[in-house]
Amino acid sequence: MIFMSKLSHKQSLIIILAIALVAIILQFVLGHALWAQILVTLVGAYLACVMFLEMIHTLKSGKYGVDLLAILAVVSTLSVSEYWAAMVILVMLIGGDALEDYAAKKANTELKALLDNSPQLAHRLLAGKTEDIDVEQVQIGDQLLVKPGELVPVDGFIIKGTSNFDESSLTGESLPQEKGFNDNLMSGAVNGENAITMQASQIAANSKYQQLIKLVKKAEETPAHFVRMADRYAVPFTIIAVGIAFAAALIARSPQRFAEVLVVASPCPLILAAPVALVSGMSRASRNGIVVKTGDMLEKMSTAKTVAFDKTGTITNGHLTVAAIQPQGDISQKELLQLAASVEQESTHVLARSLVAYAKKQGIELQTVNNSKEITANGVQAQLANHLIKVGKKKFVVQDLKLPGSENTAIYVSSDDHYLGYITFSDHLRPEAAHTMTVLQKYGITKLMMLSGDQKATAEQVATKVGITDVRAELLPKDKITALKALAPENKPVIMVGDGVNDAPSLATADVGIAMGAHGSSAASESADVVILKDDLAKVAKAVIISQDTIRIAKQSVLIGIVICTILMVIASFGIIPAFVGAMFQEVIDTVSILWALKARYSKEN
Repeated sequence: MIFMSKLSHKQSLIIILAIALVAIILQFVLGHALWAQILVTLVGAYLACVMFLEMIHTLKSGKYGVDLLAILAVVSTLSVSEYWAAMVILVMLIGGDALEDYAAKKANTELKALLDNSPQLAHRLLAGKTEDIDVEQVQIGDQLLVKPGELVPVDGFIIKGTSNFDESSLTGESLPQEKGFNDNLMSGAVNGENAITMQASQIAANSKYQQLIKLVKKAEETPAHFVRMADRYAVPFTIIAVGIAFAAALIARSPQRFAEVLVVASPCPLILAAPVALVSGMSRASRNGIVVKTGDMLEKMSTAKTVAFDKTGTITNGHLTVAAIQPQGDISQKELLQLAASVEQESTHVLARSLVAYAKKQGIELQTVNNSKEITANGVQAQLANHLIKVGKKKFVVQDLKLPGSENTAIYVSSDDHYLGYITFSDHLRPEAAHTMTVLQKYGITKLMMLSGDQKATAEQVATKVGITDVRAELLPKDKITALKALAPENKPVIMVGDGVNDAPSLATADVGIAMGAHGSSAASESADVVILKDDLAKVAKAVIISQDTIRIAKQSVLIGIVICTILMVIASFGIIPAFVGAMFQEVIDTVSILWALKARYSKEN
């Protein structure tokens, strides 16, 4: 609720506390009880009117909240001259809104810490000399020197040296990671004791650290929306509260009794409980290297029935190695490798990275290409020595030629549509993949799917090893979207897990998109609702567990508030609890609800 439309809830709270202080001074210091009553009554009447108008607006939008109880509690206490009880209720209501604002702001605390440590400078190596440049000036392919204790300026990989890197601000991994030749580096990681030379694979704007900063700015521009879980209980709770209040007032023949009942029925604890629990759950997720962008994603994850996975880089570790080079005709293995790697050198796909790294390790000199174009989910084409070279899937490279399939992942190469051969890759399952599937099923996931762009034989082989029975292979991005949309209602909500550029549309389509963000694409992280910062598939199951814990605790805290309020309403209906005392009891209920909701921040593991 926005009581004072031109003021923030924090400002409104400060003003209402100041008014309460003035009223206290008027009555208890200066002895002007009437003026104190007039002041509180005028302020209370004004705020009740504002709340009523907002309630009408809420009803027009088709939503039902617990605001009616708050209005009735304020109006009834003012009507029977219980103005101090009314003041306590107002302070609690506005305080609740201020706390909800604080909760939305607090949700991104761990991410906002990144802003204070953003890479600003890079040491570029050029013609044997080192020059300092702004990180925004770094281009793909630049060789950069990273000195001990400095931040890695952009994403890239090591070409000289070995060192330990602290990635805790990015992945939550507390232990430094040892990195050597050809190992990937994430921007924002802190170098240890040795200087290393790296090659940039991304410009600053597309690097991991800067992408996380974009998430922070996006969250600031669109504040996290926290669903008032209490609103789901609003109608029955309001009917019960008003019914008890009317019955008590009718039997006692006293309007005072009506106010005494409604004071303890004030919805403050219900309003506070869910936001506090959701923020606590998001904080717990963040400590585990899981960034949840909005609180409502926790609720969707907690009720998910299906989890769909991409294969390469998600179920497998994405660290592919060249298994075989099979040239066709007069071209040699070395020439085929040089052609393919030259065309793929600017691509960020895991196959491309692996191919280029292998070629460099073999001492292959990459050639300059022109008009390079990446065809999502198909491959790359470029001009090289006046020839159009295509590298990628079989149907993209050689549409009409029948070729034997391969059990391993393969890319095919052609020059001016003349088939030159293919290169196969071997990939390795993530060691935690099979256990992750078991844990997901244990926590209520009834359907596990694989949506892969890879060939059917390879996809089915991987799926069998990890325990996935529903396999869809050779899919384009649009096919993945179709598969997700075609799921039956009983198999929803659905979670999609991926890491590549071609996963971005399906991540956005799913009820919850989870991006493996440690080495995944920027597009995937931007499209996802949840980003896993550590390269660990088990974090997917961890995210589901945290979401279920959080929502369970949120519901418990709301129900605790309802039960305590109901008990107090029954007691108040006998005239045992004066209105002011009842208002103070609300403080106790608030405290209990909040303390219970804070349980979502902690677990046995952390």
